[in-house]
Amino acid sequence: MISFWLWVLVVLGFGVVVVRHRSLAVGLVTVQALVLAGIALDKAATTNDIVAAAALGCRAVALAALLLWLVARTRESQPIRAGADPLARAAAGLALALAVTWLVPRLGLASRDAERTVIALLAFGLATAALRRATLFQVLGVVLAENGLALAALELPRAPALVIELGVTLDLTLIALVAAAFHNWIFTEFGTADTSLMRGLRD
Repeated sequence: MISFWLWVLVVLGFGVVVVRHRSLAVGLVTVQALVLAGIALDKAATTNDIVAAAALGCRAVALAALLLWLVARTRESQPIRAGADPLARAAAGLALALAVTWLVPRLGLASRDAERTVIALLAFGLATAALRRATLFQVLGVVLAENGLALAALELPRAPALVIELGVTLDLTLIALVAAAFHNWIFTEFGTADTSLMRGLRD
């Protein structure tokens, strides 16, 4: 059953690379984060584990609320075209995930399937950030990579202490908050979140 949910995480992450609409991409990373919380709850053996799973669930809901608020607040006058079409993004994301999976040695997680999933999510996050011009998609790439790191923490053979799990969750959330704040600031200053229009800016 866990292998099935790992595949779900990979498919959701791949969807973020391909989809066009920001709100749909936010929905995909939110469902992915909720699946992670569900995996954590399924693996929970102690009260501390349940608290950690609840923290992941709260993170998923809070990030969804923040990202959807940003989507509503920073509407573009016209759609921002990506740096590559969906088919090219799909090919690049898959190629990067396969190459990194082949090159990276064992990570020491509970299963090889979990390691491949973590690497795929990191690769999809990198591909999303690199191939999209809209800063919100770059934020989503960061969140996607964070979900991969959260899965890695869940799949450690010896589960970390509650304080460590909560600390990792908080750190990951803060990274996403900082990235979201930059997106909002860029849109406020320049009236757009299209990074391709900012390449000519100089001090």
